[in-house]
Amino acid sequence: MIGYGLSNGLQIQMARRAGEGDKEGLTKTFMNGIMLSVLFALGLMMLSLWFAPLLFGLSLSDSANVFLSIDYLFVRVWGLPFLMLTQLANAFFISIHKSRFLIYGALAGTVVNIVFDYLLIFGKFGFPMMGLLGAAAASILGELTYCATMYGGYYFNKIYRQYPIHKYLSFDLKLSSRSLRLSSPLIVQYLFSIGGWQIFFIFVEHLGNRELAASQILRSIIGVMGIGTWAMAATCNNMVSNIIGQGKQSQVLYLIRKVAIISLIYAVTVCVLLLTFSDQFLSLYRDDPSLVEFATPSLRVIVLAMLIMSLSTVLFNGVVGTGNTLINLTIEVTCVMTYLIYCYIVIERLRLPLHWAWGSEFVYWTSLLIISFAYLKSGRWKGKRI
Repeated sequence: MIGYGLSNGLQIQMARRAGEGDKEGLTKTFMNGIMLSVLFALGLMMLSLWFAPLLFGLSLSDSANVFLSIDYLFVRVWGLPFLMLTQLANAFFISIHKSRFLIYGALAGTVVNIVFDYLLIFGKFGFPMMGLLGAAAASILGELTYCATMYGGYYFNKIYRQYPIHKYLSFDLKLSSRSLRLSSPLIVQYLFSIGGWQIFFIFVEHLGNRELAASQILRSIIGVMGIGTWAMAATCNNMVSNIIGQGKQSQVLYLIRKVAIISLIYAVTVCVLLLTFSDQFLSLYRDDPSLVEFATPSLRVIVLAMLIMSLSTVLFNGVVGTGNTLINLTIEVTCVMTYLIYCYIVIERLRLPLHWAWGSEFVYWTSLLIISFAYLKSGRWKGKRI
């Protein structure tokens, strides 16, 4: 998520340069972003290896969960450089309106991940049976494949002729400083976002392993449901920055409204399918009827919250696209703090059933929707230069 904040800030810059027709500025930003991403990845790897054991040791109640989490992360962390470089490549291709390359990269990475999950977790076809660590290794291989596909597409499709990053190999401190000023509020924002999510799961772990197992399934479902919504949000971010670069600020609210409607239609379609086939969908994750029955009330809560998410995510990314990243940080901190207060009272203090815990999604996404809408309607984002 920290890497996503960095690449998102760089995407705003690249989209603005694209809107202005400044290919040289876009190329410089991309190459400098590659250097920043590598530096960030190395720093985050060291921080993760040092901080994670301390965090899990202090927060988790089951010692088995502590050791499993640490062992998994010590392998998983080696995928960070590939992940962050891929995030930046995605931002670049979105900025130059060649987002179809993301399909190729995601498809290649996902296939490799799934295949090696099967081979390494279960030890098939002569591969070692690594269990949980096999899942970590498979994820790294998937990220490496995704990264290689994206940068391979850059070269094999001769995009380097229009955007020759090899001409800008020296580190530009001034450009880096400008990029970090724009990205740092987004980095802190996404850190708050993932931090709130982490605290939620720590609270749920205190309820018991059954609640934790059900919540891991539900988290995965949110990821599946959010694919289209987050794609719309990223598109909105890019298009808002681009049309502002073209000097068409008057069209920003109209654009955001159109993207939000498409996102809502997608969410309604997916939610209807999930509500209709909830038992079958949950059974894909665990063939345990009692766990499926236990998770179903929470799934219904999540499905309804995702309808709000389909709108709030688009509006919030519309704010990101305007370049007012400090405003985004303020909005995120406000919403996460409201979310955490709800989680603390409902989960940690009152120990209410799991579906009440997942009601926190309503609290977060509704807060985000209201504040983002109010800011966009105020017009205070107009005239921002990046």
